[in-house]
Amino acid sequence: MDSQTDFQVCFDFLKSKPIVVEPSAARVSSDAGLLPFRQLDERIGLTRRFAEVLTDRRHQERIDHSLLEMVRMRVYGILADYPDQNDHDVLRSDPVFKLLCDRSIAADDLASQPTLSRFENAIAVRNFFGLRDLLIDHFIESFAEPPRHVTLDIDPFDDPTHGDQQLTFFHGYYDQYQYLPRAITCAENDVVVSVCLLHGTAHPALGADDDLEYLIARLREAWPDVRIHVRGDSGFGVPAMYAACERLEVDYTFGFSMNARLKKISENTLETAVRQFEDTGEPQRQFCAFWYKADSWPAQRWVVLKCEANAQGTNRRAIVTNRPGATVLPEAAYDAYTERGESENRNKELKDGLAADRLSDHRYFANLFRLYLHTLAYLLLVRMRHAVADPPTAPSEDVPLEALAGRRRRAWHNRRREHDPLGEGHPCTWRTRLIKVGATVRESTRRVVVQLSSSWPYLAHYQQVAEQLLAPNRVAPDTS
Repeated sequence: MDSQTDFQVCFDFLKSKPIVVEPSAARVSSDAGLLPFRQLDERIGLTRRFAEVLTDRRHQERIDHSLLEMVRMRVYGILADYPDQNDHDVLRSDPVFKLLCDRSIAADDLASQPTLSRFENAIAVRNFFGLRDLLIDHFIESFAEPPRHVTLDIDPFDDPTHGDQQLTFFHGYYDQYQYLPRAITCAENDVVVSVCLLHGTAHPALGADDDLEYLIARLREAWPDVRIHVRGDSGFGVPAMYAACERLEVDYTFGFSMNARLKKISENTLETAVRQFEDTGEPQRQFCAFWYKADSWPAQRWVVLKCEANAQGTNRRAIVTNRPGATVLPEAAYDAYTERGESENRNKELKDGLAADRLSDHRYFANLFRLYLHTLAYLLLVRMRHAVADPPTAPSEDVPLEALAGRRRRAWHNRRREHDPLGEGHPCTWRTRLIKVGATVRESTRRVVVQLSSSWPYLAHYQQVAEQLLAPNRVAPDTS
């Protein structure tokens, strides 16, 4: 690492003697916890395959920094909370980042911010088709055997923008200039299956039927017998999405906005819920379900409507679904829909935890590529969680874990998070307990030695993760 200006400061709050702070000449990094991620990446080949999709149009004899090196710089930087290109003007000399990029710690520095900016702006449009396929291939490979059922949640999130950026517009609901990224995630394993970047005022469902059609075709090619359930909020409850799901023969459950007709139909159900709440003082939920045809629909569809009454007042919510069991157990169908709230947590991790809302390039396609880089960092985190997961023993319940509801379900989730903080941890947890750890790095002709503090409170986590990654057959290797 480049030497900083020499200085020495003394703090005098310790009465017995002064505390002297001065820089060290040793090669020190604050991100030694990225090394296990690099080991995992070596096994599954994720960043390598990502870089292989890209077209390098530079003069090969003049290249100092390969596409793979720059992909790894950006992805590992995002994992360690360095989301911007500017961060790498300092990180380029960091000894751990050099190791992550297959360089000796004594070698020349990694790419600078201008080089990374040119890299992100030089991605060919045709490469995005390859990146789309890469996400789907990774999702398919994330299952050890073909699943019988998968649940796909489709959801957008707002991405505020700053400055003159292509295709950003002012959105009245969010009260900001923005992009609107959209992700499709799998409820069974948290993997992001597909991403796209919509312009700032786009309807959430814009092009979603086409994305879904391509994705379903790929999944059916790999898993001919899989049953697919698609969920989305009321933004996706539009005729084009209903028609696409019915044409593709997939189950769907979408939110549906309340209107005067639905309120009139459900009035008696709501009155029942209010009356029972007044009698018991306990929150009440009542359901009604019926065939319904909106003016824009060619035929009737099944609607499940929930009426709530509690101390905060009343609330009504509706869904449209073609799931076979919804006509028999409408309450269960609605509860299965509400579980899509977990997909919002995935978007929260992507947007807030991994800073996917920092799409600050001028060109639209450069920002779309940045969205893929943030998604790649998220996928590495998910694969790491799967590799080190240590769930607690299941409680002795009279119903399967999947069927737990209400307080019992929340209690189980809380117990699981307490027992397995890394397997259930969001990016901030991983940074606190593994990634953000100081280390000295020494290199000789025979080996590289990375030394951690023996008094670091999370040293046991580091040891646990490293041993699990290095155990034979613990992580599925790259199959490409």
